[in-house]
Amino acid sequence: MRSNDKRDKPWLIRTYAGHSTAAKSNALYRTNLAKGQTGLSVAFDLPTQTGYDADHVLARGEVGKVGVPVSHLGDMRTLFDGIPLAEMNTSMTINACAAWLLALYVAVADETGAPRAKLSGTTQNDILKEYLSRGTYVFPPEPSLRLTKDTILFTTAEMPKWNPMNVCSYHLQEAGATPVQELAFSLANAIAILDTVKASGEVPEGGFGEVVGHISFFVNAGMRFVTEMCKMRAFVELWEELVETRYGVTDPKHKLFRYGVQVNSLGLTEQQPENNVYRILIEALAVTISKKARCRALQLPAWNEALGLPRAWDQQWSLRLQQILAYETDLLEFGDLFDGNPVVAAKVAELKAEASAEMQRIGEMGGAIAAVPYMKSKLVESNTRRLESIESGEQVVIGVNRFTETEPSPLTTGEGSIMVVDPAVEAAQVESLKAWRAARDAKAVEKALADLRAAAQEGRNVMEPSIAAAKAGVTTGEWGQVLREVFGEYRAPTGVGRAARAETGDLAPIRDEVEKVSRALGRRLKFLVGKPGLDGHSNGAEQIAVRARDCGMEVVYEGIRLTPAEIVNAALEEGVHVVGLSILSGSHIPLVTEVMERMRAEGLDDVPVIVGGIIPPEDETVLRGAGVAAVYTPKDFQLNAIMADIVRIVGDGAKQAA
Repeated sequence: MRSNDKRDKPWLIRTYAGHSTAAKSNALYRTNLAKGQTGLSVAFDLPTQTGYDADHVLARGEVGKVGVPVSHLGDMRTLFDGIPLAEMNTSMTINACAAWLLALYVAVADETGAPRAKLSGTTQNDILKEYLSRGTYVFPPEPSLRLTKDTILFTTAEMPKWNPMNVCSYHLQEAGATPVQELAFSLANAIAILDTVKASGEVPEGGFGEVVGHISFFVNAGMRFVTEMCKMRAFVELWEELVETRYGVTDPKHKLFRYGVQVNSLGLTEQQPENNVYRILIEALAVTISKKARCRALQLPAWNEALGLPRAWDQQWSLRLQQILAYETDLLEFGDLFDGNPVVAAKVAELKAEASAEMQRIGEMGGAIAAVPYMKSKLVESNTRRLESIESGEQVVIGVNRFTETEPSPLTTGEGSIMVVDPAVEAAQVESLKAWRAARDAKAVEKALADLRAAAQEGRNVMEPSIAAAKAGVTTGEWGQVLREVFGEYRAPTGVGRAARAETGDLAPIRDEVEKVSRALGRRLKFLVGKPGLDGHSNGAEQIAVRARDCGMEVVYEGIRLTPAEIVNAALEEGVHVVGLSILSGSHIPLVTEVMERMRAEGLDDVPVIVGGIIPPEDETVLRGAGVAAVYTPKDFQLNAIMADIVRIVGDGAKQAA
């Protein structure tokens, strides 16, 4: 029976977008809004996310690849040109540098006459999950939490319609989190944030409810539809209980669990990628079908994201999926379909109990900050189990480990089947950046940076000094460098440091080959796993490192964000027998080419290099032409086969050397 004759208002309909340049991204945003998208979700490139300018050594090959480069106020003006900010709901996926990008956004709003009080949207701003999964952190935990606190206090006072942070469980699931871990780890992160704000003593008397009411969540939904829907109902109940019992918040508006979603990209397959359309729809239902736990904003990946950057048409296909669900079905005409269902109630109770127990363990460790190494290791272990279950066939993935027979897809063939960012974009952004620096008032920039430094050193809120710096013409890299100098930098734990597992199982034949090749080499086969550039998605590299170690190799893995020079230097100093590079940002050609050139210059021609990433066939040809021994993409899900391949490559090299 219908709950009433009025349909519920649809969730905010978004696509996650941004690439190449601010001008091209602006054109894409306008096009998507014209097609019926109701909110913006901005993807920034990796230099922007990690506080570097386009001409920094670590930015090489990364500019404009996974998002839009925003180096200064001029870029932000261009990005939102013609878009009325007072009427738009804008989500910005930015964490370590959230205060800076928010400052640029506010500066544009101030210029265009959009009142701060009318600005609505979200900065992701969950730095703790960056240490655990996505890797775009910069500063150590304590000053990072302080920056988050500053944005929360600033927006609560100045921008009451803005969500200053999304507690982000999305990337935890992408890193292998179980539903229980997704619940527990993200809620533990929320506690760390709220405790930091409360302990600051900067919240006006009686104002903490407003702070809690502006915390939102960004979650993930995978293929286990019933479990994922129950997870969201558990999230709602756990959050309401947490904020009332821990913080004394009783206003129903402030206790509301508000969340946005991008459904699971981890499960999108390179094999038979057209099947991903069905996966995306099923995952979208998990976060929309239960009214009590329905998302407030939804963005869907494109069907072909396991192949490369989606085109505008691919994004439109995902946009239309949302619109059909919201406007053609009767989903929004009814109350909650699952209230009173004993199966659902039992599953929700089970998830809540297990998540509460895990949160208690984290609390006993001293909270989320102290428990980062524990949570990281648990995510790596969970992801290992997930991959092993796919390899064994226990977890069925259609087109990958079952029903692999297929007709050729007309959607994935021909020129232009995926979008490729023009390599000239980087050079153009660098030239634009140089022109911006040359045209600004140098004294105003110097004063703004000095004021920012003083605020950071003295413990004052950095938001107004950051807005002033944005208006003075300060660049992203300059803002980041000042705070690096004040706060220092940080390297998060990798989660792969435990001892090799004792059971051998299907690894026994590979272990035997490792022993044989090691004897031929005269010492243990040594494998360097490296992540050059700014790509922080380390899940694949971690799993390769874990499996190589379990196969008996000596593994060198120092985590993310290394320059090609640092990787080659490590290969030289460690005396490795093979180098593996993991790059998921699309910057594989320039970064791998530089690694190969530096290895030749250091006399390491005989050390084979293998590469893994989202690499189109034509790029694989280029990499092999540059001397790469093997290339692996998401279709190569059998890690044991990769291990056997690595041992064979090293063994063949040893025979030739002998």
